Parts: sequence; C-alpha cells; structure tokens
Amino acid sequence: MKLKENNKAPNFKLVSTNGNIFELKKVKKKNIILYFYPKDDTPGCTIESRDFSKLNSLINKNKTVVFGISKDNVDSHLKFKKKYKLKFDLLSDEKKEVLKKYGVWGKKSFLGKEFMGVIRTTFLINSKGKIIKIWNKVRVKDHAKEVLEEVKKIN
Repeated sequence: MKLKENNKAPNFKLVSTNGNIFELKKVKKKNIILYFYPKDDTPGCTIESRDFSKLNSLINKNKTVVFGISKDNVDSHLKFKKKYKLKFDLLSDEKKEVLKKYGVWGKKSFLGKEFMGVIRTTFLINSKGKIIKIWNKVRVKDHAKEVLEEVKKIN
C-alpha cells in the first residue's frame, strides 16, 4: 500500500538513540517530521541530518519534532549522532518493518546496478497523526529548509 497525503500515519515502535522504544502515536500535540535515509555517515545522509540538526530549534519552536530512520543499528546511530552532534533522536529499523510500512524500501539503481534499499523520503505528520506532506526521492540540498517552510504553514 502506498501512503498518500491525508492518510493516517501508520503507528510503529522502534528503538531510539535515547535508549527508549519510540512509539509514533505517543507523540501528542506536536507535528512530526520523519525522514527516512539510506545509511549513517554517508555523504548525502550526513548533509541531510546535519541540516535538520541546524534547524532543529526553529522546528521545535513550531511545535514539531524530527526523527531520522534507517535500517542501521542503534550503535551505528549513536556514533553518527555523536560525531555530528545531532540534536534529535535516530530510530533503528533493522527488520525493515517500518521502511516497508511507509513504502520507502524499494528497488534502487546506482552505477547501472539494481538493488534493494531505502528510498530517501520525508513525511510531515500533523499533531492529529495525519500525513500532510510527503517528499519522495529527496534531493538533500536545501531539503530541511523546505520542510521547515511547510512546518511553518501548519502552525
């Protein structure tokens, strides 16, 4: 099933870099940015994560929280978060359950080779749990700024 804008965001539980189990539906009275990215500490993912981190206080001022999700394990996430002093938590989906639920696990190609991987996608979910914007096949340059502009429109 392909998720669309105005769909209810599917609930999930994942291990977070804060040491707890994160559950989507437990976030109350806040909008949520979920950005799915392929791999910790790779060039595009680093730019995207650092950009969201730089804008984190502005995002938070707009009653919104950010979470990055990839299939990397928590140890990898913790190293990545510490190395770049990321100001938000990363969620680990080693079993790819949430990646599949959100339709971001799929066929990719690079240098003529096809393989399965995370298709860089961002979801903006409002405080009522509804998906209000989806960015597919994200280009990382200025992406976080674009997401922040959308966040400002809902508050």
